[in-house]
Amino acid sequence: MFSKTKKIRSIFILYWFLLTYIIAALIWWFIALNQQNEQATIFKLQQLKPDQPGYIEQVDRIQEAEHRKAAQYIGEGATFFLLIAAGAVFVFRAVRRQLKFSQEQQHFMMALTHELKTPIAVAKLNLETLQKRKLDETQQQRLIQTTLQEANRLNSLCNNMLLSSQIESVNFKMSSEEINFSEIVSECVQDFKIRFPQRNILMQVQEDIFCNGDRLLLQIATNNLIDNAIKYSPKEATVTVVLEEDKNHIILQVKDEGKGIADEEKKKVFAKFYRVGNAATKGAKGTGLGLYLTRRILEQHNANISVTDNVPSGSIFTVSLQSATQKN
Repeated sequence: MFSKTKKIRSIFILYWFLLTYIIAALIWWFIALNQQNEQATIFKLQQLKPDQPGYIEQVDRIQEAEHRKAAQYIGEGATFFLLIAAGAVFVFRAVRRQLKFSQEQQHFMMALTHELKTPIAVAKLNLETLQKRKLDETQQQRLIQTTLQEANRLNSLCNNMLLSSQIESVNFKMSSEEINFSEIVSECVQDFKIRFPQRNILMQVQEDIFCNGDRLLLQIATNNLIDNAIKYSPKEATVTVVLEEDKNHIILQVKDEGKGIADEEKKKVFAKFYRVGNAATKGAKGTGLGLYLTRRILEQHNANISVTDNVPSGSIFTVSLQSATQKN
């Protein structure tokens, strides 16, 4: 990946060198042709005799021809320059986009490597401890619980990676059925409470809210939002999950009490691989796929997602989804 980025940069530098050479050559040829035109005009004027009939008319014709040639050179030069400039802008944007994507992939691979190695190492250490040492029941349960948490992390990561490749396929089709969204959200919250018993997760879920969609995809989207709130909140902070129905619209809100998201980054957080700040040096775990997948899943369900500031600190992710009664 690093060599690919270096190769793209080298091609980019070579391209700008050749572009500079072409523009310089274009200017040189324009100057040369213009000088040649002026010299040809001077030579023709020198061949005229002032006392011959029609001298003034011939001078006018020669000068007019010179002006036409000069205008032709200017027009052709300007046309070539604009074409070159348009091509340069197009290539510049394409290469910059490719470089940005390559950098995001680099950050993703670094984060992915960390995300995979950490739970594997923790699970291996816990299992080796259980195998080699005689522990009391409390200690055994604690190690087993930690191992299950890391296994769930691996499972979520694998689901996100597989879904990311599937959802971008033109042949991707989601299932659609009437589901109890209240049950999905409640199950997700309860699962996180079990996985993170030390975290304060509040749930305000209105019962029996139904929508049409894919149960598994909506479960993944909800898990990603809650997981994101936990990742970017202090351990002592509260994460609040609210689900309610208002005028045939389902509103899901996940509130955290973290540092929040700057206004200029609120839309970027839903881009693929994007993470606030430098993904390579970030302390919070993640690959930059969670919010991207959440947005894509909600798009499949004709739903909207937005992020606003939480007061006094943190962020609120709000999902607006059509209820089953509205679709019917």
